[in-house]
Amino acid sequence: MDDQTPAPAHEHQHGYLSQKDDYLKRLRRIEGQARGLQRMVEEEQYCIDILTQVSAMTKALQAVSLGLLDEHLRHCVVDAARAGDAEGAEKVEEAMAAITRLVKS
Repeated sequence: MDDQTPAPAHEHQHGYLSQKDDYLKRLRRIEGQARGLQRMVEEEQYCIDILTQVSAMTKALQAVSLGLLDEHLRHCVVDAARAGDAEGAEKVEEAMAAITRLVKS
């Protein structure tokens, strides 16, 4: 497929792909934070210091989640709404379920 040919409908491009490298960098940083937390527990560091790092890691994960949700709404949901009522409604329901999970976590 050349650059001029649009992707077929079944080959949907995810909205976050334009920032994929940024997301991967953030996730690698979070992975490092998780390893740091394990090391802190292994070294029997002070509970409050560990909790502070857990909080930082949680905020980092929330930032990734909100970014992905924003991309999903701006791209996947909007594209589905343009495609038709049923597809749009399905994507809205999917987004609402994801939002509900994020709020409960």
